[in-house]
Amino acid sequence: MVSSLLRYPGDVFADFDDLHRQLDRLLGGRGAHTSIRAQRGSFPALNVGTTADAVEVYAFAPGIEPATLDVTIDKGLLTISGERKAASAEAGSKRNVYASERPQGSFRRVVSLPEDADAERVQASYTDGVLKVRIDKREASRPRRIEIRDTL
Repeated sequence: MVSSLLRYPGDVFADFDDLHRQLDRLLGGRGAHTSIRAQRGSFPALNVGTTADAVEVYAFAPGIEPATLDVTIDKGLLTISGERKAASAEAGSKRNVYASERPQGSFRRVVSLPEDADAERVQASYTDGVLKVRIDKREASRPRRIEIRDTL
């Protein structure tokens, strides 16, 4: 069977990412992977964005106890790690699993933060299965209005 028929439609974006990396290498780029797209099946899924005042990271991790999550910042890298426990089988029951799409076990996601992120001013909250990490931007990097004085 043709291999392209076995792929998920979303894999076309992986092809574009590969092409981007190859062109970057060919044209003398730094070789850094600049795409924020993760490997298929990465857990937890992340949304990363910025506002005028902060960098915000949302990790979609339902079914995890907040106490088991570990959030750290070191040398410009935000690391989110933890573990999702496997569903416990009932004692004495025999279970045949035909599909298992829910990730389980240990996980670790790392996000490279922009230079203007202030690692000293970080807040994290976990609500309805979503971990929100907000890293404020440094005051010096924020735009500010300069008053123009009339010297005449």
